[in-house]
Amino acid sequence: MSNSVGAVIVAAGRGTRMGTAESKQYLLLQGKPIIVHTLEVFQRHPLISEIVLVTGQEDVDRCREWVKAYKLDKVSSVVTGGSERQHSVHLGLRKLGTTWVMVHDGVRPFVQEEEITACYEYAKEIGASVLAVPVKDTIKQVDGEGKVLSTPDRRSLWAIQTPQTFRLSELIMAYESAERDGFLGTDDSSLAERSGIPVAVVEGSYANIKITTPEDLDFAEFTQRNRGEVQT
Repeated sequence: MSNSVGAVIVAAGRGTRMGTAESKQYLLLQGKPIIVHTLEVFQRHPLISEIVLVTGQEDVDRCREWVKAYKLDKVSSVVTGGSERQHSVHLGLRKLGTTWVMVHDGVRPFVQEEEITACYEYAKEIGASVLAVPVKDTIKQVDGEGKVLSTPDRRSLWAIQTPQTFRLSELIMAYESAERDGFLGTDDSSLAERSGIPVAVVEGSYANIKITTPEDLDFAEFTQRNRGEVQT
C-alpha cells in the first residue's frame, strides 16, 4: 500500500525525574498504564496500519501481555530498545513494513486524532513533519558562566513534540548516516534535517505533554478526567 502509515512508539527510557521505582511509562493513569493509553490513540486511528513498541528488555514480556489484554492488534512487534533513544528508534524502524512512519513518545498519551492526521498530511506535502507548539516564555541564550548572550525572537521558536512523521526509507537512511558519523541528535527530525529532508512544523496542543515528573502525572489525571475518557 503506497501510503501505508506505521508508528514507532518509544518507551525504553528509565527516567529518574518521576521519583518512583516504576518507569514513568508504566505508571497508572486512571487505572491503566500510561503506555497503553498512548498505544490506544494510534490503535484507534484509521490511518495507522502497524505499530512497533520499543521498550526496555525487562519490560518486553509485560508489554506483550498488555497488547493482548487491551486488544492492541495493530502492534506487530514489541522490541528491546538501545542505550539511547536514537538507538531505540532505529531498532523500531527496522521492524516496520509501511511507507510512512510516525515516531511518538510513549509518555505522550494526549495526542489527538486530528493532530496525527495533520502530521501525515503535512509530511506528504513537504517531506516530513513535527508536531509543535509556539514557545510561550521568553527564552535566553546563556553561556557556561550563566551570563546572558542573547534573547531570540520568541515568534521564531517552537517547542517540539511528537509524533514526528517521515517517509520510512528516508528516515532509515538518515539514521544510518548518523550512525556512521557518530552523530547523536536530540530528536528524529534533527537527523532528517541533517540529511536534507525538509521538515514542516504542525501546530499542536499544549495539552500534549510528555509525562516526566509527578506534577505532569497530576496534570495528566486532571486532563483525563476532564475529557471524560475514563475507561475501566
